[in-house]
Amino acid sequence: MLFMASAGAYGHVTVVPSVSISETLTDNVRLSNTGQQAEQITETSAGIRINIDGEKLKTFFDYSLSSVMYAQNSSPNRTQFQNQNGLNTFGTLEMVDNWAFVDFSGSISQQAVSAFGTQSIDNTSINANRTEVATYRLSPYVRGRLGNLANYEARYSRTITGTDAAATSGVTTVDGIVKISGDSSFRSLGWSADASQQRTDYSAGRPTEADQLNLGLSYSVTPQLSVSAHAGREAVNYTSFDKQSSGTSGFGVSWSPSEMTKLSASRDHRSFGEAHSLSFEHRTARTAWRFTDSKDVSATPSQTGFASFGSIYDILYSQFASIEPNPVSRAQLVNAFLQANGISPHAVVVSSFLTSAVSLTRGQDLSFALLGVRDTVTFIATRSESTRLDTLSTAVDDFTSSSLVRQRGFSVNYAHRVTPDYSLGILVSQQSTSGDSSLQDTTLRFLNVNVTGRVGKQATASVGVRHVVSSGSTAPYVENAVIGSLNVQF
Repeated sequence: MLFMASAGAYGHVTVVPSVSISETLTDNVRLSNTGQQAEQITETSAGIRINIDGEKLKTFFDYSLSSVMYAQNSSPNRTQFQNQNGLNTFGTLEMVDNWAFVDFSGSISQQAVSAFGTQSIDNTSINANRTEVATYRLSPYVRGRLGNLANYEARYSRTITGTDAAATSGVTTVDGIVKISGDSSFRSLGWSADASQQRTDYSAGRPTEADQLNLGLSYSVTPQLSVSAHAGREAVNYTSFDKQSSGTSGFGVSWSPSEMTKLSASRDHRSFGEAHSLSFEHRTARTAWRFTDSKDVSATPSQTGFASFGSIYDILYSQFASIEPNPVSRAQLVNAFLQANGISPHAVVVSSFLTSAVSLTRGQDLSFALLGVRDTVTFIATRSESTRLDTLSTAVDDFTSSSLVRQRGFSVNYAHRVTPDYSLGILVSQQSTSGDSSLQDTTLRFLNVNVTGRVGKQATASVGVRHVVSSGSTAPYVENAVIGSLNVQF
């Protein structure tokens, strides 16, 4: 049942338990080009979603445990059943009034081991290139004022990523940062100073460290426009056994002409070269647009240490800001909208892959949503280029066989409300991966058509068909499937 409460430090609490069952009839459960095997797959799932919007605690928690049964006994572990976990949670706990806080996040999902291996759309397919990845992050911090002089913040973060695949590397990242910022005697001029340390430790690779010290200035040209610049030094061992020290510098600009439009950009000179970040958001009554472009060091190309709902959810959450300013109420509104229109909030355009050393990643993402009276169109496009930054590591991953991993993809989702209770959805997507060799080039195309509707006050059912084509030298295949599902929220 739906449980709601509003009292005490926990404020507004919403608890939504759910159960679901789905049946998949596929003609190629092993995603093979030869010896295709048909299978009847039953997946049962129990989950719980919790929203808390209190004075001391603000959090979202979404967990599910699924059991997958293969009627033809095609499971890779030679039993009829597989269990899969799904988790997405993040939040902030205020430990001491206006001073001590704890940020936390966690995610459990299925990801590709290698970008060059077999790619799959569905978690129930038999795919040795897919594994369960769990990431947890804990970040306590304090912040406050130093008299009338400045603001301060001291933060510690620890992120742990583990996988079920024996051949892949777990990652532990520890960060510490102290930052002081304040205003000068000139009202529009501000200053900042920060010092940070980071250590990234791979279970199958070598640890790397980065120490940074920066001094910065910012200036508000207008209330909507501000510019900033900083300079400092950093000591890293990304390309050497011992840490090497070098100078750093950078600048940035932030412009918010209205609540509907935001633009920010920055560029930094680092020891490994140039890094940058660009973000643009714009929304109207019926549309939402977002573009990001970044280049920086990453422990994993997907930056799995930070949980989120997914690209489709994020852009709709931004678009609904003018309808519902309260974060918890808005989250419920977005979830109801997605469920009513049969849209998955977690749709991934390009599957991430696992690495065993620090890499340098350039990524670009474009997304927009068009909301009509009965029609909704969402579009997501992404591209990335990753290289191994830690050239001294002897760990084995995709960068062992290719110095560069390129990934590109797009997804178009069209939803049409046939009746107030039923909707038709069409999803078209494509993702392409390439490396140094033409033998590493793969392209995955996906078409899905489904009908979703209410079959009771708390129940939603859907039936759909999908067609998947994977082309390339490594693991080409074609798969067709019919899927029916029933979801009940209590």
